[in-house]
Amino acid sequence: MANTLKSPGWAYRGGVLVRAVAAIGGGYGVAALWAAAIATWLPSAKVEAALTGTMIAFLVYPCAVMWCFAARSAARAWVGLALAALPAAVGLALHASLNGGAA
Repeated sequence: MANTLKSPGWAYRGGVLVRAVAAIGGGYGVAALWAAAIATWLPSAKVEAALTGTMIAFLVYPCAVMWCFAARSAARAWVGLALAALPAAVGLALHASLNGGAA
């Protein structure tokens, strides 16, 4: 009698791997971008701005990880991460251009 339980196929395992890479690496990148953007735009002391940006990044990272595994596909997970990173990247670029290239 054949085993009726099938193991997940390679396509499923590859999808989980891609989502895990997106969650770990992409989530970290998004959180770091937001931390840097918030720290550069807050009108307070540098130490306080950096601490506030870091604390907010602690909220952004788990949300990004959950998004990667909640998305319908791995491609949508990457697109969602890119869309989440876009405002922070634009904010950093705008701040750098307004300050003569200095972050």
